[in-house]
Parts: sequence; C-alpha cells; structure tokens
Amino acid sequence: MAEQILQLIAELELRPGDRMPTENELAARMGTSRTVVREAVKILSAIGRVRAHKGRGLYVADDEGMLGSSRWGGFFLPTDLDHVYMLFEFRRVQETAASRLAAIHATPAELRAIGDAAETCRQGHVTGQVALFDQGDDDFHLAVAAASHNQFLVAAVREARRLQRQSSTIGLHGTIGGHAAEAVEEHLAIYRAIRDGDPEAAADAAGVHIDNTLQDYRSEIQRRVFG
Repeated sequence: MAEQILQLIAELELRPGDRMPTENELAARMGTSRTVVREAVKILSAIGRVRAHKGRGLYVADDEGMLGSSRWGGFFLPTDLDHVYMLFEFRRVQETAASRLAAIHATPAELRAIGDAAETCRQGHVTGQVALFDQGDDDFHLAVAAASHNQFLVAAVREARRLQRQSSTIGLHGTIGGHAAEAVEEHLAIYRAIRDGDPEAAADAAGVHIDNTLQDYRSEIQRRVFG
C-alpha cells in the first residue's frame, strides 16, 4: 500500500509541499480501508516521504537540503528495480570518490570515527543485533564521507542511503540478505586503505563493497520472487 501511495503521488505529479488526498480519499481510490491507508502513511512518514499535519491533512514531504534532496526522493520508487539499480550505480560513484578523498584528507579524529563505526557494525553482526549493525553501517559510510572534506559528497551519501533504506523498508520489509559478515570485512578493508593513505586502494575497496551489496540485493530479490 505504501508503494501504491508513492505511485499515486507520481501519477498526480505532486511536488514536495503539495497537499495529498485525504486518508478517506486514498482508501476509496485504492479500494481498501482507512486503517490500511493509515498504516501505510505511518511508514511513509517514518521514512520521510509524507508529512501528516493534524487538522490540515497529508502533504508530500518537503525536506529540501543543500542538494535538493526532496527532488531526488520525489521520483524514486523504492520497489522499482530499475530505480534501485540506478541508485546503487550512484552510490558507487559517490562512495569510491569519498573513500579516495578520505585517504588523502582524513584527520586522526576522523580515522577514529571510521574505525569506531566499523567496530560497531562488527559488534552488531557478531551479537545478532540488527539495529546496532545498521547504525554502525550508517555511521561508517557517513564518517568516510565526512573524512573526504567535501560537503557535497556528505550530503549525497546521506541522501542515497536514506533512499536505499526506503527500498529495504517498503520493498523488502526490513534488513535483507546474507552479506553482513562480508560487509564487516569490506568495511575493514576500506578503513585500512584510508588509514594507510592509499587513495586507489580505498576507492577499489569501496567499489567492491558496493558491488557485493548490490549482488546480495539481487540474490535476495530472486529468492523472494522465485523461491
């Protein structure tokens, strides 16, 4: 249902800040109950695609950032595989560049932040705490971006990861795949290359990490579709 609401927003050509149909109108359009619509709206609100204002109705979220992030989210459909694959391509460009620059510019404090995030991710994996793993994963990629000393890359990495979380939440209903153990090792490879001041090794390690994450995503899609 959340995906259907996003598709309706696209069909109606609603822009960030535009008022949406009411919950009753959405339920009537989609042939379902208001309760089902309300639950979908909660999901979309939690991931930043819809804003619910008490007494005023529903609005397409307007969270404009330095790179116009709401415009990116406005056309992204989390269960459209073409969109997801393009997002991974975009992430690969961002994160190889960020890792390369981090190997040149990272300060000791930034290196500690990257290493601490990698360790948090590892702890989440070995203890089976998915939320801790996810937090460490987010912190790691954002710490690498911060160490690039390029604020445009920081904003781009943050937004791309936000959209990828939407794809996982709406399209696959949570954390997916069996790539966690490999991701921990891949994070360490990126960290070590940045620590050693090796830009090309850092970029290569980041590219391997994104490629393997995409392969894991594809495998999970195939498993869920074809069994």
